[in-house]
Amino acid sequence: MTVDLTMDFAVGERFAPEIIREEVALKSGLTSYTGVVYKITHDGMSGTYIDFPGHIAETDNGLYADNAPLDLIYRVPAQVIRLNRQSGSGAVSAADLSDASGGKITAPALVINALGELDPLDIEYRSVFLDDSAIDWIIGSGCRLLVSDIYESMALHGIFLKLFGAGITTVCMPVNLHKLPAGKVALSALFAKMPGVSQLPCRLIAEF
Repeated sequence: MTVDLTMDFAVGERFAPEIIREEVALKSGLTSYTGVVYKITHDGMSGTYIDFPGHIAETDNGLYADNAPLDLIYRVPAQVIRLNRQSGSGAVSAADLSDASGGKITAPALVINALGELDPLDIEYRSVFLDDSAIDWIIGSGCRLLVSDIYESMALHGIFLKLFGAGITTVCMPVNLHKLPAGKVALSALFAKMPGVSQLPCRLIAEF
């Protein structure tokens, strides 16, 4: 079974793309038809998006959309950690993650479904977040890919600096995490092979 974990590309006014549709008349002595082409302007944080460590200049490790190894982004074994936090409920700690996971991580990727059936846009912005102990726990788990419906607080306490410094790639703004089963799934993050780009929208798929 597969589940699409990708937010609509156009959701949210802040990073909504501009898409211009053009029709081009094509004609030869043999045929004629109208080609449809698109000009697309968007932010790296439009919809669901992937951040390689180079999203922060100080942690750039040379990993980009054009050279990311397939074992980091395609059918990666991932362990699902499920909580059920409500909007405004504050920090998620290492103890919360350890209790929810049984304390043992045995996969190279983690999925943190902290919000239950809620998606990231369903809560007050950054009102549920990972605290420093949770980030240390995630780094200590040995994971290389993190998918989570929560990350930073409004205080900007540097969790991405720590994650990227540990070589962890993140996927932000996923949806439908509550549809995943407990245990393990296979994750694939699909995107255009853009040279030197460390942050860009992706299609996120889970298999189980």
